[in-house]
Amino acid sequence: MVAGSGLGAARRLRLGMVGGGEGAFIGGVHRMAARLDDRWELVAGSFSRDAERGRRSAAMLGVAEDRAYGDWREMARVEAARPDGIHAVSIVTPNASHHAIARAFLDAGIHVICDKPLCTTMEDARDLVRAVQASGRVFALTHNYTGYPMVRHARAMVEAGELGAIRVVQVEYPQDWLSTKLEETGQKQAAWRVDPAQAGPAGSLGDLGTHAHNIAEFVTGLRVESVCAELTSFVAGRALDDNAQAMLRFAGGARGLLWASQVAPGNENALKLRVYGEKAGLEWAQEHPNQLRFSPLGEAPRVLARGVGPLSPAAAHATRIPAGHPEGYLEAFGQIYRDAAEQVAARVEGRQADPAALLVPTVEDGARGIAFVAACVESSRRGGAWVGVEA
Repeated sequence: MVAGSGLGAARRLRLGMVGGGEGAFIGGVHRMAARLDDRWELVAGSFSRDAERGRRSAAMLGVAEDRAYGDWREMARVEAARPDGIHAVSIVTPNASHHAIARAFLDAGIHVICDKPLCTTMEDARDLVRAVQASGRVFALTHNYTGYPMVRHARAMVEAGELGAIRVVQVEYPQDWLSTKLEETGQKQAAWRVDPAQAGPAGSLGDLGTHAHNIAEFVTGLRVESVCAELTSFVAGRALDDNAQAMLRFAGGARGLLWASQVAPGNENALKLRVYGEKAGLEWAQEHPNQLRFSPLGEAPRVLARGVGPLSPAAAHATRIPAGHPEGYLEAFGQIYRDAAEQVAARVEGRQADPAALLVPTVEDGARGIAFVAACVESSRRGGAWVGVEA
């Protein structure tokens, strides 16, 4: 019933959410992103494993009592059977639960929007790729940094050959918030991220390194083929890495470096990407997202700004407001939801989606991220040996 249900006069798609109840950070971000372009309406959810907390969260969010579910399995089954059931589910739980939840909703015929990373094992990643292909449903992975206009412009410049053949890629994502043993203070976001049972086999690598890996591949169009990595837990007693560094070999011969850290004092959310080709270089920083530094060989560097001068159609598609009004984290996150809405609406209405909306990271992108993590973990275990990344 869900896939064929009409959108109604408001043209909003019906969204459900698993996780993201009171006390959660990323659930609120997803809800703000979903509301930004008025394409989604939150109508159902299983917001917490604690039934009472889940009910309170649903009431606070305006979700009807009969669509506040104590269990996500029940939610998938009941929503799939309703004539007004959800079109898509947003999964905002810790990493280890992503696979089971996504699989249940895909099997029920419901589109999926999932927080990163995709899951925690290659077996589960391969299973989700097969499930998405078999179901024909949209699967959007919220690597939200791909939603920034200037990131999409950087990708367009590389595709257009403005840098020439890519030689060197450097990407880093340092933070400092886990420089002490924050997980022992009761801080919920810290506790699950350092717990292998919830986060999987990697800490900073899984949380930040997957973003860095994804944006490097997204902008360059190149795939990481092998890695030489070292994962370190600097805070005593921490079970997962809080610092990861890796050398990268890309298909086609480019070489790269990746650094992800949660113990780098002075860094808040300092994702940076540098790409160097035969003819020019590009540099983008997440904390200054509306500018892109372009350095043609032998010429003075120039700063390209969102909203100033002609930019690529991909950048224009992801731009909402005039120059001088910064677009940031929430708008980039909202871009993923807006483009996912267009893809889902196209399926519901039996038409082709706008090609401009097809840059959303997919389940295949997520699987490459898990393969990257697995290769880095194995490389570090083997003392920094070069390890191939599963295709």
